[in-house]
Amino acid sequence: MTLTHSIDEQAPKQAGVRIPPPADSTAAVNSAGSPPPMTSIPLVDLAAQYATIRDEIEVAMERTIQRGDFVLGAALRDFESAFASYCGTSHAVGVGSGTDALFLVLRALNVGPGDEVIVPTMTFVATAEAVAYCGAKPVFVDARPDNLLIDVAAVEAAITPRTRGILPVHLFGMVCDMDSLNQIARAHNLWILEDAAQAHGATLDGRRAGSFGVAACFSFYPGKNLGAYGDGGAVVTSDPQLAERLRLLRDHGSRSKYDHSIVGYCSRLDTLQAAVLGVKLAHLDQWNAARAAAAEYYDALIGDRLERVGSDHRRGAVHHIYAVRIPVGQRDRLVEALRARGIGASVHYPCPVHRQPAFAEFASSDHDLPVATRAAAEVLSLPIYAEITRQQQDFVVEELLAAL
Repeated sequence: MTLTHSIDEQAPKQAGVRIPPPADSTAAVNSAGSPPPMTSIPLVDLAAQYATIRDEIEVAMERTIQRGDFVLGAALRDFESAFASYCGTSHAVGVGSGTDALFLVLRALNVGPGDEVIVPTMTFVATAEAVAYCGAKPVFVDARPDNLLIDVAAVEAAITPRTRGILPVHLFGMVCDMDSLNQIARAHNLWILEDAAQAHGATLDGRRAGSFGVAACFSFYPGKNLGAYGDGGAVVTSDPQLAERLRLLRDHGSRSKYDHSIVGYCSRLDTLQAAVLGVKLAHLDQWNAARAAAAEYYDALIGDRLERVGSDHRRGAVHHIYAVRIPVGQRDRLVEALRARGIGASVHYPCPVHRQPAFAEFASSDHDLPVATRAAAEVLSLPIYAEITRQQQDFVVEELLAAL
C-alpha cells in the first residue's frame, strides 16, 4: 500500500502543485545544508505515519477482507465501542463523513424549516451546510480574537425565539468554552451539538471533546488527527434514543433487512475504514503528544516575532492546525514563498462562511463579524504532524521569517 502526502479537507486547493510520496519523509536538509526538494515538508505527511503502522494496518484489513463483512461488520462494531469509550460517551455511530454526522444528528433532533442554529463563521463550510440541508437557518456569530473559537457573548446575543441549538466548533484542536456555552443553553432550553472534526482526543478540565453536548460529530478525513484512508465520520452520544435514531437514519431507516420504519439515508462508515481507524485509535494519544511537542518547538522558534493563534489556550489541545497571524497584506505572498521552497503552508480559512456566496441569504447585513473577517486575511497554517522532525521545523521557520 502506498500513500502520498495529504492535506486536510479544509485546506485550499493547490493548483499546479504536485505532492508525491517522499523518498525520505524525515529528511529536511542534506549534509551540504541545501534546502529540501520541492514539497518535502507537506502540511500533513500520511506516508510517514503509514510507515510506522504498516504491519498493523495490513493485518486489520486482511482480517476484514477474509471475513467479507464489508458493511456494518465486526470491525465497525469494535471501533464504535472503542471510540465511544475513548470519548467518554455511551454510544458511537459510524457514518459516511463528518458532514453526514452533523446532518444526521440535526435530522435526528428534528431540525427543520423555520428553525435557527447558531454556528461560528470561523469554520469549514460543512458546519453551516448541515444546518442548511435541513431547511433551517445557520445564524453566524463571530470568533474570539485570541483563539478564534466561537465568541460566547456573541452566541447569547444571537438567540431568538426560533433558536433550537448551538453548534460550536472545537477549532484547530482546541475545545471551546463549554461551561459558559452549556450555561447559556440551559438558560434558554437549547441543546449543544459539538463539531469535533478537528479535536480527536482534545480535553477540557479532564473531559474529552465529544462529551459536553447532546452529541458530537467527528470527521475521519485522512488528514485528521484520527484519519481513515478515505471519507468517514462518527457521532458520539450518551443518549440511547438519539443513538438508535441515528442508526436508523444512516441505514435507510432499517432495523432489519427490508424493514424500514422511517425514511433514512445511506451513510455508513465502511468496515474496512473502521478496521484502519481501530488500529490508529490505539496510537492517537501518542501522536497527539508528538503534535503538542512540535507546537511547543514552533513556539520557541518563533518567539514573539509572530502571534500564534490560541497560544495561551492550548491546555488539552491536540494541535490539528498550528496557525500564526501574518500582518495584513503579506499572508498570500508568504504562502506562495513557502510553497516555492517545498513547504506545505496553507490557510484556514481564506473566507469566513458568512461571506461565502452559497450562504449570502443567511448573512446579516447589519454587521460583518470583524474578528473572523480579519483573521481570514491573516491566519497562516504551518506543517504539523506527529512525525515532523525538528530539522524540518527549523527549515519552516527559517524560511517563514526570511520571507517576512
